[in-house]
Amino acid sequence: MERIPFTPEGFQRLKEELERLKTVERRDVVKAIEEARAHGDISENAEYEAAKERQAHIEGRIQELSDRLSRAEVIEPPREAPEKVQFGVRVRLLDLDTDDEVVYRLVGPYESDVEKGLISVTSPLGRALIGKEAGDEVEVRTPAGVRHFEILAIEV
Repeated sequence: MERIPFTPEGFQRLKEELERLKTVERRDVVKAIEEARAHGDISENAEYEAAKERQAHIEGRIQELSDRLSRAEVIEPPREAPEKVQFGVRVRLLDLDTDDEVVYRLVGPYESDVEKGLISVTSPLGRALIGKEAGDEVEVRTPAGVRHFEILAIEV
């Protein structure tokens, strides 16, 4: 069984989503199905069909989250800035192609959100950064082409 790395925060968010789906969403969709059934003939009842689709989506998401949580490996980030880039750290980078400075935190694949500065350790940039030190330059092949970065700092 392949383990999935998570930060403590990412693991907690997943647990909370699963709990909400099981205790709130599941109950609400059952209520919606019951109400739609009360309207009579379900063979042509759009509300009933929509509620059943929502129920299928919720149940699928519950299974997906349960699987991820069962394979989760929670990795505590280091307490002090390490010498080399590793899971859970923030990396301050200089984009050598644009002179823009960016900061990314390396997280698990199901936590990544570039808009929030969270990139997966399995992404092209994440893989290129692991094990590198401040001052190192990295070349990353992305769908948009080759990009060049300099690591300015490794932070917790």
